[in-house]
Amino acid sequence: MPISWPSAPIVSGPLTVKDEWIDYNGHLNMAYYNVLFDQAVDDAFIKLGLGLDYVKQRQASFFTAEVHVCYLRELEAGMPVAVSLQLIEFDSKRAHFFQELRHAEDGWLSATSEQMSLHVNLSARKVAPWPDDILANLTGLAHAHASLPRPERAGRAIGIKRGSSTTA
Repeated sequence: MPISWPSAPIVSGPLTVKDEWIDYNGHLNMAYYNVLFDQAVDDAFIKLGLGLDYVKQRQASFFTAEVHVCYLRELEAGMPVAVSLQLIEFDSKRAHFFQELRHAEDGWLSATSEQMSLHVNLSARKVAPWPDDILANLTGLAHAHASLPRPERAGRAIGIKRGSSTTA
């Protein structure tokens, strides 16, 4: 039976910034922003049918090919956070999505992550097409997210604007 998706980003359950994730600057270390984003991706992909059972039964999974993270506001130990995920686009083998990490109570934006994931046949260790049922789930999610505005930070590139930099 096809999944009924709301026309809103998928939001993770509440997560908490752990004490051991705080760096010597007194805020969340950059690596742990990725841990929080990754936990939320796993939650969303389980809903798509791509959880541990999928990996074990079909010998396939999804791998991250590229990620762009923007750090906007510091997080401190004990803060509650939630992560939203919006599917931007997908094709027969890839999924492009955008995430926002927000303070779970106050709602302010802490960081964003844009990611490209690949569907991989684990036996061959090669990129492979999504199976029909997963493709149907992605299609349903894409239709639900089609009415959402494209996130402002999606598609950003890194670099220093010409004319403002000094080269060695």
